[in-house]
Amino acid sequence: MPRANRREICNPDQIQVFHLVNRCVRRTFLFGTDEKSGKDFSHRKAWIRQRLEELAGIFAVEILGFAVQSNHLHVVVRTRPDVQKGWNDTEIAQRWLRLFPQRRNEDKSSCEPNDAELSIILSSASTLLKLRNRLISISWFMRCVAEPIARRGNLEDDVTGRFWEGRFRAQSLLDESAIAACMAYVDLNPIRSGQALTPETSEFTSVRERILDRHDAVNQPTRDDVTDGIEHGPRAGWLSPISLEASSEPSRNKITHRRASNKGCLPMTLDQYLELLDWTGRQLKQNSGSIPQEFPSILERLDYKPAQWLLYVRQFRKVFRSDAGTPANRTIFRQQRRSRRAMLAGT
Repeated sequence: MPRANRREICNPDQIQVFHLVNRCVRRTFLFGTDEKSGKDFSHRKAWIRQRLEELAGIFAVEILGFAVQSNHLHVVVRTRPDVQKGWNDTEIAQRWLRLFPQRRNEDKSSCEPNDAELSIILSSASTLLKLRNRLISISWFMRCVAEPIARRGNLEDDVTGRFWEGRFRAQSLLDESAIAACMAYVDLNPIRSGQALTPETSEFTSVRERILDRHDAVNQPTRDDVTDGIEHGPRAGWLSPISLEASSEPSRNKITHRRASNKGCLPMTLDQYLELLDWTGRQLKQNSGSIPQEFPSILERLDYKPAQWLLYVRQFRKVFRSDAGTPANRTIFRQQRRSRRAMLAGT
């Protein structure tokens, strides 16, 4: 079955969540140890993590989770057209020139755009509209992740040609249960593949970034300081916070330029998510362990029993489907997709 056209599933006027996957060409281990040559390319994982953090502060696309594996990349993102609409024309131009600078410093970092560079963009309404749309596009987001990594990798290997597969995969996540299951699947990827034993040792994953910030924050003197350290920490402050409900208004309302907004993504706290992740990993990996007393309330909020939850997480290992969520939400989404397909056909 052919994959759906992205224009049919991506609505630039709606907040949407997607699971994105990009694989290295021929699934070669261009971010790990190559079995044929014996070369270790693991240092390239840091390139992707650095690039994701950079783009989180430019695009109106929030990163909920990520995992860099030896031959592929997982990213869970949420588009924020509501945030993008609040950006004025000057901010759009500045963000675009941060993404594609006209000049660079000696260390290859982008120079601050000058008035002449800004005026070229600001003088054209059509250009501004085009750039606005690009800064909310998951296709442009993944393009800006993949291209610099490919060029850098090819330069290091002194080769030319493809680095990534021709097209990344995008799966719509239609409700909180789908988002939670997908985030757990992504964060558990290194454990499932045998590259790590625990979430805290799973390098280049969103969960490890969050755990390290939490570890540094727990000894802070006040509750607000703890929350601030968890939600705005040096390692995970560019990721979307976990909890939808703010436990500290000052931390949640803090102005940050590292991500599009401070909005959370799940109906649970970070500690509850870590407990859920640990329990899920034990069940899926070893079929052992027991369910802590607090878990039923979390799963009930997601409308799932433990057995249903484990089955749902396992589904993310299979061939990609065009959407993930409850049957009712999938039906609504398919109806919206048909309407959007008809609208696009008429343009």
